[in-house]
Amino acid sequence: MMLRLRVSFPDRPGALGQAARVLGTLGADILQVTVLEREVGRAVDDFTVSWPGTVDAETVRDRLSGVPGMRVEGVWPTREIPGAAPDYDLLKHVAADPGRAFATLVDAVPDLVSAEWAVIVSPESGELVHRSWQAPEVLDETGGLVGVKAADLATLRPAVLGSGRYQLMSLPVPGTSRHLVLARTDGPPFHRAELDRAMRVLEVVSIMGRTS
Repeated sequence: MMLRLRVSFPDRPGALGQAARVLGTLGADILQVTVLEREVGRAVDDFTVSWPGTVDAETVRDRLSGVPGMRVEGVWPTREIPGAAPDYDLLKHVAADPGRAFATLVDAVPDLVSAEWAVIVSPESGELVHRSWQAPEVLDETGGLVGVKAADLATLRPAVLGSGRYQLMSLPVPGTSRHLVLARTDGPPFHRAELDRAMRVLEVVSIMGRTS
């Protein structure tokens, strides 16, 4: 079983080792550590870990939170393959068939930021222009995408949103009135590092799609 753990801790020598020791005592194999931020005396890292069997996420959270100054911001399943380069794989597929640039994007971009699904929506009409296979097929009964009104997306810059049990990321598609929306039901709100990563990929895909 693979999990992503988002942990905030004091940015001081030995703090990362403390987290690693706790995970080791729980039988975890640390596959990857991603630094999200280092500022104001604190650090936020994502750990990609695996266990030989199932694991109680609450036990992991409780044990890590027992370390003074350490805070667990999220524990959730991930499909990320440590050491892979999904950004480059996505762009390679777009380059091979730029006419399907945005369809390829919504299929692949969730794995870049541990999201569950993605859609490109037209706020003016509420139409889901493209959707990944796990995404909803229609807008919900409130006239919004999982509780977020489609018309409201037109006024948003890249943003992290919350809607009920969903954590959402909304990114304007350059040169259009459409928005890319990503969602996950497990885990913490999207971090600004995830927002920036997805936006950079979207900008490149938009250029490749327009020149096809």
